[in-house]
Amino acid sequence: MVKVAILGAGRIAQIHAKSAFLNTQCELKLIADPWKEGVDKLATELNCEAGYDYYEAINRDDIDAVVIATATDLHIDLMLHAVKCKKPVLCEKPIDLDFARSISAVQEIQSRHGQVMLAFNRRFDEDTMAIKNAILNNEIGEIRQVIITSRDPGMPAVEYMKSSGGIFKDMTIHDFDAARHLLGEEPVEIFATASRLVDEKLATINDYDTCSITLKTKSGKQCIINNCREAVYGYDQRIEVLGSQGLLKTQNHRPSTLKKYTRDTTASQQPLLNFFLERYIGSYRTEFNVFVSCLVEKQAFPTNLFDGLQALYLAVCAMESVESNKAIRINPEGPSKYFTL
Repeated sequence: MVKVAILGAGRIAQIHAKSAFLNTQCELKLIADPWKEGVDKLATELNCEAGYDYYEAINRDDIDAVVIATATDLHIDLMLHAVKCKKPVLCEKPIDLDFARSISAVQEIQSRHGQVMLAFNRRFDEDTMAIKNAILNNEIGEIRQVIITSRDPGMPAVEYMKSSGGIFKDMTIHDFDAARHLLGEEPVEIFATASRLVDEKLATINDYDTCSITLKTKSGKQCIINNCREAVYGYDQRIEVLGSQGLLKTQNHRPSTLKKYTRDTTASQQPLLNFFLERYIGSYRTEFNVFVSCLVEKQAFPTNLFDGLQALYLAVCAMESVESNKAIRINPEGPSKYFTL
């Protein structure tokens, strides 16, 4: 049994803690966070120990692995400490908001042969896995175009956005990872546009609420990503992949597939699932289960620090494109020159 400590007690930490509680290959030993009220409540609910210091939790001899689900600015320090203690890590994205600091951390983790899985949960979504498998099985031939739509139902709190790193590092970073995953090639060019159509006051924190990004690979494959912080109809999550022999599409999720036909309306349905905690709960569970299975079976993690660096690098390039109003050539080496594959 892998004995796990969850670092954090917020909404993502709660999902990981419940995944650990339900996993038959591990034991949820401890939840740690300085937020005493939140930790106590969650630990009582899941019948595990409560701790209030991240580093003490990592140091414990009876902890085999840790999940880092804290604020982003703590990721690197906690990750490095866990690696020094030879504890495998599942860490929420991003590695850090600062690209140079992320590179430095990755180099140190590699020098210590640390085991870190980056939490890009959408790769473990059933729909995304089905699309990827269809691509690998050559069901639609050569990939030509990927279109990713990702829109939130409403703007997050201003305080959150101030420390989020901006829309590209906070929101689009998931789509950058999905683009790389589905294209099967690294992008070599990016063009991004961004606007403040929901809240003009975002200019005070140099952020945006609406953006469109085009990525192109060396062979010419394209990916178009469109994001908006506000979609009044619900959490909009769709993927379309065009190939030489066909098309793959995923649809939004609803509480049920029931459609109603009456005198007043036809094909009336329930609203879309409201937010990522509902839409992606299954992918978070699968992601955690894969993390534990890799430890038990001594296999390589499917997502790693290189994926984290690449997605963050694309976010940096996207912002450069917006600020310069031109397409940016992406270094074909990218972060790989800092990473031992």
